[in-house]
Amino acid sequence: MRLASSTTSAGATGPSWVLLVAAVLVSGLLLAGPALRRRHPVAWWLLLGFPVAAFRVMRTWRLLMAGCGLAVSRRPALTVVSGLVGNGAPPPQPRVPRRGLIRPTSGGFVLLVRLLPGQVPEDFVKAAPAMAEGWEVHAVRVTSWKPGVVRIVASASDPLAAPRVPKQRGPGHLLRVAVGVLETGAAWVVDLRRVPHWLIVGATRSGKSTLINALVAGLAPQHVALVGIDCKGGMELSLYEPRLSALATNREQAVRLLAALVDLTLDRMSVCRAARVRNVWGLPDKDRPVPIVVIVDEIAELFLVASRSEKDEAQAGGTALIRLAQLGAALGVFLVVAGQRVGSDLGPGVTALRAQLGGRVCHRVADPGTAEMALGDLNPDALKAAQAITPEQAGTAVLASDDGWERARSHLITEAEAEAVAAEYAHLTPVLSELHVEAR
Repeated sequence: MRLASSTTSAGATGPSWVLLVAAVLVSGLLLAGPALRRRHPVAWWLLLGFPVAAFRVMRTWRLLMAGCGLAVSRRPALTVVSGLVGNGAPPPQPRVPRRGLIRPTSGGFVLLVRLLPGQVPEDFVKAAPAMAEGWEVHAVRVTSWKPGVVRIVASASDPLAAPRVPKQRGPGHLLRVAVGVLETGAAWVVDLRRVPHWLIVGATRSGKSTLINALVAGLAPQHVALVGIDCKGGMELSLYEPRLSALATNREQAVRLLAALVDLTLDRMSVCRAARVRNVWGLPDKDRPVPIVVIVDEIAELFLVASRSEKDEAQAGGTALIRLAQLGAALGVFLVVAGQRVGSDLGPGVTALRAQLGGRVCHRVADPGTAEMALGDLNPDALKAAQAITPEQAGTAVLASDDGWERARSHLITEAEAEAVAAEYAHLTPVLSELHVEAR
């Protein structure tokens, strides 16, 4: 009997110790929570914020679905089997969409939801603000995942308020640069291998130049050639001149430089054809030509005309840009085209060029036509989001591609910092004899 009593006492003591240790750990986390949140926000979210948010989602799911009109009543079924329902029985709960596992992200959470018959993703899009209020998070975004399933992404706080993107050290992955942060808290990565050509628009002080600074700073340590076209006398891109393999500062120079780039691209096409490969990435490393990133600042200066001679010049430049966009991705030539104003009034060449630029970034713009040109053909929701950017949200942008759209903000790289990075890696600047020297 004494042995049994001792065993029982030890068994009772075990859970008590577990509860005591758990209570101490929870208390310690709660006390250290504010400091942990300031210094290590991701750790704070995973340890404290996410469990609370996940519990809140599970607790409010049925009520929230019913309140948003996303639950389906079982009453029609009861009419058929009314004789089987006893008097005084509690009313059956309505059917609600089935929720998947709640998975944490670095600053929020994500879950998949299977739609009920008759529901469409737009029903959940309309309910997103109510979800954000009910779950006490900053924002909720709903997108279609696959037929019959939507993906809900919640952001606990606004990651665009103070982007936390570490500065890139070393060359990193070729043609891949982390330039900022997405609304989900993930890094905003521009991958030119995946989306080779980009259009960036934005009014003065909207964040367009900051984004270009971040892109140049990330590409400078890599084994790539940077080519600049800045028809405003080089006011913007001349800062990076030590790292540029060529720079055109007026339209005459730009047309010559673009023509040389087209010739270079055609030469690379001949090399690939002779080697029986479809692109430069199929060539052996020793034979693969250096990738070229062409940065065009203020595209309107290339297309605006005031006389017949300027019209011919602008048309030649626009045609060359379109050819580069059509041929360049497979041959290692990539375009980043930027401008304060981009519209069809600049000529049909702009619309044709836009069709070749698969990646789009729209900051706050001064006229709706520019936002329409950047995003209208890709996603109407992205266009509405871009038009809602206020002057106080400098740096915030909407980026879109064939894969969808996101709100994002570029990492703050000042002009002085970008200039210093360009000077630091000037020794990596490839010498391209194919590009005419007089175009510099």
